Amino acid sequence: MRVALLGPIAWRTPPLHYGPWEQVTSLLSEGLVARGIEVTLFATLDSLTAAALDGVCPHGYADDPSLDGRVWEAMHVAHAFSRSAEFDLVHSHLDWLPLAFAGHCRAPLLTTVHGFSGAGILPAYTRARSAYVSISDADRAPELDYVATVHHGIDFEAFPFEPVGGERLISFGRIHPDKGTHNAIEIARRAGMPLAICGIVQDERYFEEEVASRIDGEQVTFLGSVGPERRGELLGGSAALLHPITFEEPFGLSVVEAMACGTPVVAYRRGSMAEIVDPGVTGFLVDTLDEAVAAVARMTTIDRHGCREQARRRFGLDQMVDGYLRVYDEMLRPR
Repeated sequence: MRVALLGPIAWRTPPLHYGPWEQVTSLLSEGLVARGIEVTLFATLDSLTAAALDGVCPHGYADDPSLDGRVWEAMHVAHAFSRSAEFDLVHSHLDWLPLAFAGHCRAPLLTTVHGFSGAGILPAYTRARSAYVSISDADRAPELDYVATVHHGIDFEAFPFEPVGGERLISFGRIHPDKGTHNAIEIARRAGMPLAICGIVQDERYFEEEVASRIDGEQVTFLGSVGPERRGELLGGSAALLHPITFEEPFGLSVVEAMACGTPVVAYRRGSMAEIVDPGVTGFLVDTLDEAVAAVARMTTIDRHGCREQARRRFGLDQMVDGYLRVYDEMLRPR
């Protein structure tokens, strides 16, 4: 089987810091190669992969103001589709743009929907010749016909188990109202525990108005964007991950990464969280600030080893690779 993985190019694959779509594309690429699949990864040219690497963009446009992302993404898609006849299947992780040019793809096209940036982009999906995979049942749009839901998987070897945890709470993700960083600060304050905030600042105004003034270096610390080398250490060294989101989360990669370290999660019951968090085993689902504070007080009832093992059973890399191989086989089966 010859598969082309069309990855995003905002950042390198795998990303140096933030870049969940790039991270998932990288893990899938390496997992498929390990299974003996012939993979060509279309990504930034500085990407690292065991697959064959191709592309046109020298590095992530989000890291270089001189690169116009709209232009480079268009050239990236055009280049990949110009080679599409060489593959049995093209699997896109690049949002809506490839769908606008799906008629130029000379192989069956599969699109993983990593989340919708707005209702206005749906026509690109409904009119395109593509099969769709959702990353959670909660993130399905009723207008689309999906072939499967495949939850993200992670490399558990990159997240060492921490049997004890630490005395602080952690908020891990982009600093944006969607992620509820302000809620995490309030939960930690009411629980009487310090909070570490990790992530890129995606909304500068929100950061300045709702977060920055409450960072004091003691009760609340801000560590910025954290790369892979520190992610496991910080997540594992925490008592719990706070995920008090204010939007319908498509998946929540940091939630699974925390569980992999044995660190339970307190998450608002929005979007995919009811699919991802197993109450009493890997964390707690809550609806209010008061419920979140009460859940923090119950964190010691979670067995951290059991938390990791449940996460491994449900979100290991093999689970994701198996899921996509089943979809590939279904798409390529003679009819």
